[in-house]
Amino acid sequence: MRIIAAVLFLCITVVTQAQSSLPVIKISANKRFFQTADGKPFFWLGDTGWLLFGKLNKEDVLTYLDTRQQQGFNVIQSMVLHEMTVANVTQGPALLNKNAATPDVKEGPDNDYWDNIDFVVTEAGKRGIYMALVPVWGSNVKGGHVSVEQAQAYGKFLGERYKKYSNIIWLNGGDVHGTDIKAVWEALGAAIKQYDPVHIMTYHPRGRYSSSEWFHHASWLDFNMFQSGHRNYAQDTSKNDKNHYGEDNWRHAQHDYNLKPVKPTIDGEPSYENIPHGLHDSLQPRWQASDLRRYAYWSVFAGGAGFTYGENAIMQFHTKGDKDANYGVTHNWKETLQSPGANQMKYLKQLILSKSYFDRVPAQQIIVDNDQERYNYILATKGKGYAMAYTYTGRTFSINFAKLGFTPKKAFWFKPATGEQTKLALTAKKGVVRFDPPGQPANGNDWVLVLE
Repeated sequence: MRIIAAVLFLCITVVTQAQSSLPVIKISANKRFFQTADGKPFFWLGDTGWLLFGKLNKEDVLTYLDTRQQQGFNVIQSMVLHEMTVANVTQGPALLNKNAATPDVKEGPDNDYWDNIDFVVTEAGKRGIYMALVPVWGSNVKGGHVSVEQAQAYGKFLGERYKKYSNIIWLNGGDVHGTDIKAVWEALGAAIKQYDPVHIMTYHPRGRYSSSEWFHHASWLDFNMFQSGHRNYAQDTSKNDKNHYGEDNWRHAQHDYNLKPVKPTIDGEPSYENIPHGLHDSLQPRWQASDLRRYAYWSVFAGGAGFTYGENAIMQFHTKGDKDANYGVTHNWKETLQSPGANQMKYLKQLILSKSYFDRVPAQQIIVDNDQERYNYILATKGKGYAMAYTYTGRTFSINFAKLGFTPKKAFWFKPATGEQTKLALTAKKGVVRFDPPGQPANGNDWVLVLE
């Protein structure tokens, strides 16, 4: 019996190691950031590949994952159940009778919807990518298609099946208010956590809201996620909400950063590149790469532990002729894999990881007379021996060196669009010092001042 037990343990160990090529993501000791299980900094650089499991075959999955790996992304956010009728293009439906409590699992490998998810998770892990899974999109729950009992059974299934994979993150919810059938979200989150206590979890909220609005104190919520949304300042219809921030996504990060107990927060869905302002009117201007850079640097400098990028065709994996095309999409998804914004996000990740990591804090106090609003607002952050300030418009601004906590000996301009650095001579090393970024002030002439 002991020999049999030893052999069984060895087999389980081998399987677990094969499915756990990446270290599990944890919350850092100071509760502000993410780290790997072996203690290394993990800067979340995500992409919204929402319909990945249903619309792509294996060859296309590998094309997508290979490209995102090359571009520095390390998290892919995807929906498990976009609809209760969802099916993979080659491997059939996810559910029996559109019931979340009865996943359509067939005997044998590689022959059902869930085997396809296993394939994607495994291939992502080989490329250093974590899969942030949304169990069921919010409209299905809001529409009454998932009961508390079904959520509990479904959460048990997910927890038991995916706890063996190290590269899993859970995104409960899905673009709805937490008060929309809150009991189901609570049941689903608790069930997944019960059967998979290893992986971290948050809630993906409605636009211009954060998970902290409803679930900050929930035992299953390890970090906060906000959706800064797709509307411009003029389109914002949330004026009666207490968190009316418009495009100022940094205010969401600032709000969550100051909550107790302390938890990490990130912008998990900003305006997508190439999507119309406000989503639904294709005649509106489209968000560009510079807008995505603004959302990224604003939110991270305000205290965010990472950032999630999105692109219109990619998030729905659109191919011309698709009947389910949304939001004025005009490109095939493979055409937009190399969108400017997608190739520029890695520079933020590289910049943040090049500095002392776990001691980084928001540092608005170092900016002098920072009373200009909207696109002219300056965001600053600092850590041990460094400080950084981001301007989206390239306007001049001043820094109070007395509040840096160190005497700067080196300075340079960092260009978010290219990652290039331009050395800057320091004419003064104390007092209030004025800085004039390269070029003429204009939206999208964004720069980071780095002081060391």
